[in-house]
Amino acid sequence: MLTSDIHAAYTQGIERLSGNANVQCLASGEEGVVSNACQPRLFTAHASDFLIDETLQQEVFGAASLIIECEGLEEMQRVAESLEGQLTATLHMDEGDMGAAQSLLPILETKAGRILVNSWPTGVEVCHAMVHGGPFPATSDSRTTSVGSAAIRRFLRPVCYQNFPDALRPHALKEANPYRLHRLLDGEREA
Repeated sequence: MLTSDIHAAYTQGIERLSGNANVQCLASGEEGVVSNACQPRLFTAHASDFLIDETLQQEVFGAASLIIECEGLEEMQRVAESLEGQLTATLHMDEGDMGAAQSLLPILETKAGRILVNSWPTGVEVCHAMVHGGPFPATSDSRTTSVGSAAIRRFLRPVCYQNFPDALRPHALKEANPYRLHRLLDGEREA
């Protein structure tokens, strides 16, 4: 884990789940040997317990998962509706689950910034299609992302150089357009 604080938060989250009488630990990975390494854990709980116990709904950032066992689609929808904002949501499914997935998708679209099918939300790729954000509390501003080309808007602080002579402009803004950037000139796209 990146920092000792993140590791400490992970450890507290694991202790919270491990100490909950309504949670069962299904599996534990090997304990890490380097500084801030976490021990992966897999837990399970029933939806009825999850829906009434806010401590089960709190995020544990790191190599831990809590599987919620639902009695049917209606209970699964209630669980999805109770989720806070998430970076990702994953549907593990096959062709027979298409109807259930269609009913969950409108809920998940309001809960996560990235929705996956039959895949794990590990890693992110810096590409035009990738975002890594979501509703609060997953991010503090759901209009932005920290990954992908749209992240430029998050980390960019625009500066306007009004009426500058070419000699004083930053190199990328020179009249000759040395980097061949796509630019607008008086609202028209330059070739």
